Amino acid sequence: MDHRERILSGSLELFMQAGIKGVTMDDIARHLGMSKKTIYQFFADKNELVIELVKLRMREDEDMMQDLLKNSENVIEQLVKMMRCQEEVVGRMNPMLIHDLQKYHPEGWKQIQNFKSAVFVDTLEQILKEGIEQGYIRPEIDAKIISRMRMAQVDAGFNQNIFPHHEFNAWVVQQQFLEHFNYGICTLAGYKLLHQYQSANKVKS
Repeated sequence: MDHRERILSGSLELFMQAGIKGVTMDDIARHLGMSKKTIYQFFADKNELVIELVKLRMREDEDMMQDLLKNSENVIEQLVKMMRCQEEVVGRMNPMLIHDLQKYHPEGWKQIQNFKSAVFVDTLEQILKEGIEQGYIRPEIDAKIISRMRMAQVDAGFNQNIFPHHEFNAWVVQQQFLEHFNYGICTLAGYKLLHQYQSANKVKS
């Protein structure tokens, strides 16, 4: 692992623990046993570091999602795998990290929003269309609208005005949304298959 990778990895560890605002470049240097001068050779300031870290995580999350989806037998299996992917992503997030990105690093937050629009929404829209053809997703559903509604649900789950973090667990909120979403879009055949996968844990890793 080179210096740049070490800086990104070490910074992420600290951001996950304390949020972004609460971590200084001094903290990062101390955590890595590295001088600040070395860090500034790779990143002009903390904002640039945050933006590059967000880009890296988005690429990794996209790769993880595509790996989970590519060997699925049907769209229901894909939906369950997407739920696992989301559990992995949301489960590692400190709620303060989301808040700090939105408030102090808007360009980093924009990267996440662009990822959801360009990757998450398009992937889900295609899954829904294939599911309608396979008879597992209700044919009256508008895939373009519903895929964007799902993205709005994800955003709402992180909205502290609706679900304050001292009262709600972020992953439990997202899990409830996703369960409601999955069962709401399925035909009877899709419902039975979804229940089968979730109950028997049959999805291939």
